[in-house]
This record gives sequence, structure tokens and C-alpha cells, in this order.
Amino acid sequence: MAHELSFEELANFQKNYENDKANKIAEMATVTNGVQKASYNTEVTRDLNRNFSIEIKTDNVTDQKQSGRCWLFAALNVLRHDFAKKYKTKNFTFSQSYLFFWDRIERANIYFDHILETADQDIDDRTVKFYLRAPDTDGGQWHMAVSLIRKYGLVPSYAYGESFTANATAAFNTALNMKLREDGLVLRKLAREGKKGEIEAKRTEFLNEVYRMAVIAFGEPVQKFDLEYTNDDGKYQLDEDLTPLDFWKKYFTDDLDDYVVLFNAPDHEFDKLYALPFEDNVVGGKPVQFLNTKIENLKDAAIASLKGGDIFWFGCDVGKESDRQKGILAKDLYQTDTLFGIETKLDKKERLLTGASGSTHAMTMVGVDVVDGKPRKWKVENSWGAKVGENGYFIMDDAWFDEYLFKVVVKKKYLPKKLVELSEGKATPVPVWDSMG
Repeated sequence: MAHELSFEELANFQKNYENDKANKIAEMATVTNGVQKASYNTEVTRDLNRNFSIEIKTDNVTDQKQSGRCWLFAALNVLRHDFAKKYKTKNFTFSQSYLFFWDRIERANIYFDHILETADQDIDDRTVKFYLRAPDTDGGQWHMAVSLIRKYGLVPSYAYGESFTANATAAFNTALNMKLREDGLVLRKLAREGKKGEIEAKRTEFLNEVYRMAVIAFGEPVQKFDLEYTNDDGKYQLDEDLTPLDFWKKYFTDDLDDYVVLFNAPDHEFDKLYALPFEDNVVGGKPVQFLNTKIENLKDAAIASLKGGDIFWFGCDVGKESDRQKGILAKDLYQTDTLFGIETKLDKKERLLTGASGSTHAMTMVGVDVVDGKPRKWKVENSWGAKVGENGYFIMDDAWFDEYLFKVVVKKKYLPKKLVELSEGKATPVPVWDSMG
């Protein structure tokens, strides 16, 4: 039933507001300072000193600038710290731009697959609209990085540097997505008209144009390079004429199949493997899959990984209860309910169901403080440069982990047998609008 606001109601709202003097105090504080500063809860931060009982020593942080490449930065942070430890080369970094270049080409290709697969559906179908709304984006998942590394290898950051466009992707994304939408409509029309012979020719033409756009924006991808560095012992190292795949296969021994993505989505069945085929980026690559399980399993695996000397990739809702400048992630950091005189009680499940929360950012975990067997706080390596947080590092309280951390990527050896077996089973696909995406 529709309700029309009356002036009498509005007059009562005003009267009720003015009858409580605390409202005026909150109004003055908020109008002058904004909601976050006016509601900042200093009590929450008092116990968040930066000492950790378990900590993996890392050095410089990376900076994704104005781009959504956190998933690549976090994945390469895991690999670069392992490389640094194995080859004694502190602060060695890999090129995120190199993998990002190929991701744009691969994603355009798989987008055309999706467009053709759904060509018989109406254009206002929910799935079709999803693909047309954002054909090629910055964001991604752990398995997407795995697929790119396996196909294209790795290069040091000096061999393929950061371009202006890699650091600020918005304008390129706008141009590319406009083209891909138009291409998608052409391919849909050909498919619906049954002109199969013309589809592949057009697809090749479109991909050639996407490649040209990517080279103009990011630079031609490197094909060979010399691996060159001075290690921490002062010894010069040189390995000449390597391809990116040579480098990956020669210098890395980790099996990327050895990692499991644990997810905590209380709006889905626990201890069940889910697939997100709409987030796959490479045809024939590693499918994006999550093993959904209770938060305690994520936490146990996280602690075991850090105890074992392995940092790990994780995904979270970084914008919630977050002080970006100080590098603090703490539940109840902002007392907005108190400020506005309201009470909100949405739990994690309800936030997922209503779209109030979700996994928006990937980082790496490098430490935890465990007292009497229970974690109190966590040390996070971000990819927003050294000018935020404490030299780029954030601190997370354990309650924030429970509420706003959604996935961790750990090696199988840190998981109980039951979870490993579930992770190797058959995955249930979810639709494009699912909250896990």
C-alpha cells in the first residue's frame, strides 16, 4: 500500500528531533566532520598494537594505483615472497602489467563465448544483461591468476613496467567495454541468423582489434628477457634470454593445483564446492571454484599456513569498518548507529542476501597474534603503496575477520582431509547474480 507523506507527519518528525538535545550535538559534529570522523570509535583501536606472535617477515609493499588489479598484486605477492626467500633477493617484484595485458585479451575471448552461448536468449535476460553490462573488468580471483601464469608465465617488473593506463584503467575500460558491447551485438545477430560461417571470422577480427587496443594502452608484451639481480649476499646473478614460461618453469616449484580457496558465505550450504563459470577468464584454464565452509575452518587454515611459513591470498570487504590512512580494519570502528540513534542488526548472511556486503578486495596475510590458542589480530600486506597504513601494512582485529573476510587461499597440507576431499569433488555452478561473485 502506498503511503503519501503529509506535512503533519513531517512537522512531528521535526518536533521529535528537536526534543532530544543529543541530536543537535550529533548534527553539529557530523555536519562539520562527516559521518566517519564523527562516529570514530577510538576504544576499538587501543588493543591494536602491531606486535604479532606469528609473523612472516616481508619488506616493501606494492601499489596498484588507480586500478582494480588487487587480485593479481596479491597473487604475485605470495609468489614474490617465496621467490625472495628461496633465492635470497629481498624486494624482488614481478610484473602485474604483463599478466594484466593477457587477461584483457583472454577475457575478451571468453566474453565472446558467453555471448554466443546465450545468443538464443532475449537481450533483457538476466544473464545476458550481466555479460553486456561489464564485458571486461579489472577485478578477479585467485584461480584467474593461476590460469594466466600457467599459460603466459611470469616476468620481473623491470622487464615489463607499469604504464600510465595500467595504473589508471578507467578510460581504457570505458573504451574497451563500449567496443565489446558492440561486438557482442554483432555476434548475437550472426548466431541468431544461423550464420555460423561468419562468426569465427568476425570473432578473429574483433580479437585482433582488442589486441591492438591493449598494446597501445599497455605496451607490447615482452617475449624474452634477462633475469638479472644482486642477491642479499651481494652476489650478482644473471640468466639470459628467458621466455616468461621458461622463467616460471625453471625458478618455481610450487604446484598451483595445491591451493584451495575456502569461502565463508553463510547464505550458501557449508562444506560444499561451488563453481563460478562466469568469472573464468581463460578458456581451458583453471575454473574459479570455492569450497564454502564455516569461518572457523578459514581461521584454522590461516593460522596453520602462517605457522608453516606461508603467507596467503585472501578476499574481503575492505570498505567496511576500515581506516584506510591508519591501516585499521576493526569491527565497530565507526559507531554510526550511536551517532544516528538507530540500531542495525544485519548479520553476515543477511548482508550477503541483501547485497550490503561482499568480497571487494584481495590482499595477503603475513602475520597473526595468537594468545591461549585464539587469534586476536592479524597483519595484512596491502597493495596501496607505502603511504597508507604503517608503511603499507594494515592491522585487522579478529572480529573483523569473522564479519568481513570471505575467502582464503591455502595449501592443502594446512587443511583437514575432509576439506581436501571436498575441494577435489564436483562443483555446483552458481548463476551470474550469485552473492559469491
